[in-house]
Amino acid sequence: MASYDKYYREKNYFGKPYTELIQFFKEYPNKGNILDLGCGQGRDALELAKLGYHVTGVDISTVGVNQMLEEANRLNLSVRGEVCDVYTYDHIHNYDFILLDSMLHFYPKDKVKETNFYNKILEDMKTGSLFCNLLLKSKKNESYIKSLVENNENTFEVVFDDYVQYIEANCEYHMFVIRKI
Repeated sequence: MASYDKYYREKNYFGKPYTELIQFFKEYPNKGNILDLGCGQGRDALELAKLGYHVTGVDISTVGVNQMLEEANRLNLSVRGEVCDVYTYDHIHNYDFILLDSMLHFYPKDKVKETNFYNKILEDMKTGSLFCNLLLKSKKNESYIKSLVENNENTFEVVFDDYVQYIEANCEYHMFVIRKI
């Protein structure tokens, strides 16, 4: 059993998506295919599909992905789900948008794995695609991910760089959106 399976017994475990995230995608002029890595129960995937995006949610939790797909079917939304380890997902280049919501923390024990994963996303993105990362507010981690982008041999443009409110947890997250050019 994946560790999150037990948490996902509670419906809507992580609450609602960030208002600012949904507003960003609502106002974005081009719709397309979104890859939601670490989608959990689909809190972002479902709302983004309501805006007209085609969303693929990937998570290691069978329970979470099944809940997301059941709700998508009930609402007749364009959402696909895949149960797999996001760190080994190999189809990033197929998407117009890549979303990581609260997945990375860069704790010492995970830093190498998460850094490699972040760099893999930067490398595998197609030109013109957007990468949206939401990370618990931390100047150290925010500077770290920006250094990964700056040190990558590809070129990126910052599209959004600000804080958003996670109302259920009463804390701020950093929303960092870049486009590969």
